[in-house]
Amino acid sequence: MQNGALGMVQEPLRASLPPDCISPSASKERLPQNDKYSGAAPPLEEGIKECWMEIAGARMRYLRTGSGPPLILLHGLMGYSFSWRYTMPALAPFRTCYAPDLLGAGFSERPKIDHSMRATALRLLQFAGKLNLDSMDLLGTSRGGAVAMCAAAECVERKYPQIKSLILVAPVNPYSEHGRWLAPFFGTRAGATGFRWAVDQFPSMFPFFHGRLYADRASIPPGSLEGYKAPMAIPGLIDHALSIVQTWTADLRELEALLPKLESIRTMLMWGTEDPAVYYSSMEQLARHFPNAEKVVFRGVGHLPYEECPQDFNRALISFLTK
Repeated sequence: MQNGALGMVQEPLRASLPPDCISPSASKERLPQNDKYSGAAPPLEEGIKECWMEIAGARMRYLRTGSGPPLILLHGLMGYSFSWRYTMPALAPFRTCYAPDLLGAGFSERPKIDHSMRATALRLLQFAGKLNLDSMDLLGTSRGGAVAMCAAAECVERKYPQIKSLILVAPVNPYSEHGRWLAPFFGTRAGATGFRWAVDQFPSMFPFFHGRLYADRASIPPGSLEGYKAPMAIPGLIDHALSIVQTWTADLRELEALLPKLESIRTMLMWGTEDPAVYYSSMEQLARHFPNAEKVVFRGVGHLPYEECPQDFNRALISFLTK
């Protein structure tokens, strides 16, 4: 399996960049605004720019590449823009891609603010507004999928900006059974205390649990575990994750209530059959709210198809976006 972008993709035209974006070579160096920590972000592919924007009084990092209609890519819990390292180069000839490290995650700042699904979705729309986007495609994976659905519902109510299409990759949803109890458990005092103790005492637990998100550990791309661990050098990542799970149950209730607003949006659902985090069995229940949704199933693949089978993932995604 080749863990790169589609070989058929040509070199994209470079869109003009805002002044807060820096080149890949410069992004390897620590920015002055972030010199309080020693973590280094993984190097970027040629043509991908590292950018910064102030949201809710904090600096948010995002990556940008490509040309054409805008597409925002949202990572999952404990993920960041690194998740899209194989997706962005493949999509660059077809879309202007924006991949934020949502506040509290990745290499963005870690403010103590409301990280509920709705609050995160509203900050996402603020991000889109500062980019002057009046329409966009929206792609979200795992918890980012829930945020994407919430943001899309808000856009339907406001009638602005227009969501041209919604791509949901194993999104957190009310119908995945173990997701209804596992995440909320870590939001309890006992669960949070136990989780903090385990992380402090056994640092090796992170690569172990992250590795379980893949159906086959042999298919984990080189450098993946190191890339996902890198933001842990910045204090506050665990606090951020625990603040998210504290509102998990309420977020799922809110998500179920807003799903009927989304039926008119062109949608694609993408899932791995061996997903241990958001069960594949929940796909059909979720699909009832998207009567015309296109469904893409990756057999024998886990929670991260964009990493485990990037060529198949990119091919399906490009096909959907260019119809």
